[in-house]
Amino acid sequence: MSRGHIHIVFILAAACSGSKSEKAIDQPDLITYSIQRTWPHDTKAFIQGLVIHKGQLLESTGESDSWIGVVDVKTGIADRKVELDDKYFGEGITVLNNKVYQLTWKSNEGFVYSLPGFEKIRTFTYATEGWGITHNNENLIMSDGTEKLYFLDTATLEVTKTLTVTYRGEPLKELNELEYADGFIYANVWRTDMIARIDLKTGVAVGFLDLSQLTSQARMINAQADVLNGIAWHPETKSLLVTGKYWPLIYILKLAPSPG
Repeated sequence: MSRGHIHIVFILAAACSGSKSEKAIDQPDLITYSIQRTWPHDTKAFIQGLVIHKGQLLESTGESDSWIGVVDVKTGIADRKVELDDKYFGEGITVLNNKVYQLTWKSNEGFVYSLPGFEKIRTFTYATEGWGITHNNENLIMSDGTEKLYFLDTATLEVTKTLTVTYRGEPLKELNELEYADGFIYANVWRTDMIARIDLKTGVAVGFLDLSQLTSQARMINAQADVLNGIAWHPETKSLLVTGKYWPLIYILKLAPSPG
């Protein structure tokens, strides 16, 4: 697909009025990719998090039907392992040290489950909203819908560091689902078709994946397909899995090498 000079417009919906404001990035630095294959995805899943652990694909969902499950990649359907109480809106998940860490949106609470049984072993709190979560094998890293990334100590689950994400010197806001790979964070920019590649040392977004063609295809197959969400790194194949809320497919992408 073409990666020429493009004018990307981010559409940001106002919370109550329904009006839209536009935030444009002129000729963004785009990352080339190829689609290796697709897997089916449950079109009833309001996905919030996606992760691969020991060859298994785990998914978390939100809204009134919030759960964590292990996905059968042949069908896209998850065997539900955790179902949240209705008062919680589930968000992102990650796996570290054989534990699943899950965020919730506005409850200021996260949960830790043991593997393989998914028994809840801990609850932790945070001062912000909870959106996406990943780790770099040293710290948990979470987003809250702003330009901030929060580093959490894995023992205390307290914030030890905050990193501001920028692009061309300006804050890059509305960071959502996160995935770490090889020194970079990949982050959905909410309500856009873009995934940012962020240098974890500097907080600078060094490029974007433009997935607008995948979004269009998903909506052609399922008219209810919503925003891009869900990123998982496959370490054995060095590929990136991406999907979205109510999407019919998970796309396995091979990315161009990162600069440097």
